[in-house]
Amino acid sequence: MEDSTVAPHAPLSASFPAMVSYHTGWSLSSEAGSMDLEKALAQGNLLEVVSVIQETLKIASSTPVNIAVTGESGNGMSTFINALRGIGHEEEDSAPTGVVKTTHTRASYSLPHFPNTLLWDLPGMETTPQNLERYIMEMEFSQYDLFIIIASEKFSMNHAMLARTIKSMRKKFYIVWTKLDTDLRTGVLGEEQLLKNIQANILEHLKKAQVCEPPLFLVSSFDSLFHDFPKLRDTLKKDLFYIRYHGPHQKLSNTCEKSLNDKVMFLQEKINAHSFQDTLGIRDPDDLMQCLDAYRLLFGMDDESVECVAQKMGTTAMQYTALMKSPNPRAVSRIDCTMACLTCRVCQAFLNALRSIPVLGNPISNYFRRMKHKHILKIVAKDSKVILRKILKDFTISD
Repeated sequence: MEDSTVAPHAPLSASFPAMVSYHTGWSLSSEAGSMDLEKALAQGNLLEVVSVIQETLKIASSTPVNIAVTGESGNGMSTFINALRGIGHEEEDSAPTGVVKTTHTRASYSLPHFPNTLLWDLPGMETTPQNLERYIMEMEFSQYDLFIIIASEKFSMNHAMLARTIKSMRKKFYIVWTKLDTDLRTGVLGEEQLLKNIQANILEHLKKAQVCEPPLFLVSSFDSLFHDFPKLRDTLKKDLFYIRYHGPHQKLSNTCEKSLNDKVMFLQEKINAHSFQDTLGIRDPDDLMQCLDAYRLLFGMDDESVECVAQKMGTTAMQYTALMKSPNPRAVSRIDCTMACLTCRVCQAFLNALRSIPVLGNPISNYFRRMKHKHILKIVAKDSKVILRKILKDFTISD
C-alpha cells in the first residue's frame, strides 16, 4: 500500500479565502494584490485585467482537489479506488484489497484521467456513534473537497449519519453502492427490481437522517464500464470543474463588479462637480461622439482595446462588440430612448437657445448635460460588466 502520513492539501475553499494566491509573489487576498487588479480596472487597462483573470484561473486549474473515499471496513473501498483509477489490484501502484481490513492509515492515489486530483483511501470507520465522531476527527474531514461514501451488502444508519456530518460541513458527497455483481449473482429478484430495492433502502435511511438525496451510484468494481460507473465519471468531471473554479471565478467577478461600481461613483462625482471635462479630456462636452469615445477609452471598451483582448482570447472583436450597447453614437441613440431624446436635434436646438437666456439658461443646460453624461457613463459601465462576464465565462469553458 502507498502509505502516507502527509495530510492532503488544504481544500479549495480554504485556498481562496479572499482570492487565489499567485506564484508571481502577490495575492488578491492581500492589499497590494487587490490594488493591482483595481488599478488595471480604474485605468481601463482591459488587457491587464484579462491577464490577471487568466493567471488566476490557470492557478486554479492546477490546484489539487482531494477526494476522500470512506465507509465501513469490508465495503470494497480500495477495490473501488482501483476501478476508478482504471488499474488492477495486482499492479504495483494499486490500493491493497482483501477480505480483511487492509487499510490502516490514509493513503493517497493519483487519478490518471483527472489531473491534479488525489483519491484518499481512508481506513474503514467503526460502527458506533462515539467511534464515528472520533473517526471524523482523526481523518481530518475538513481537509477534503469531496467525499465518496462506499457501501455494500447493507446501508446502515452509520452511513447515513456520516452523510449527515458531511452535509453539515457543506461539502459535496456521493453514495456509491459497490459489489453490485455479487448482489445480482446471489439475489433472487430480477435486476430492475433489485436495483430499485437497493436505491429505496438507501434513500429511506438518508431520509431518516434528514439528508437530501445526494448523487447515488450503483456499481460493480469489477465491471467499471457498466452500470452507473460511466455516469459516476461524468458527474465527477463536472463536480471537479465546479470545485476548482467556482471560488476563484466568483471572487474575480465580485472584485470586478465592485471596482467598476466604485469607478462609476467617482466619475459621477466629477460630473456633478463639472470637472468631468478635464478628467476625460473632452473638448466639446456636447459632442456625443467625443463623449462616447472618451468614456469607452476610460473603461477599456474602445475599439483598439477590445481588438487586443479578442486576439488574446483567440476570438474576434465582433464576439464582444455584438454584446455592447455603446459601440457608436448611432447605436446608443437607437437602443436607448433617453439618449435618443437628449441627443435629438430638437433637444439640442432647445438647449442652445437656453444658453442665450441670462441667469436661467446655463444652469438648465448644464443639468441636461450632466444627465446626458451620467447616462453615457451608465451605458458604458454596463457594457464593461457584460464583456468582463463573457471573458470570465470563456476562460473557464476553454479550460
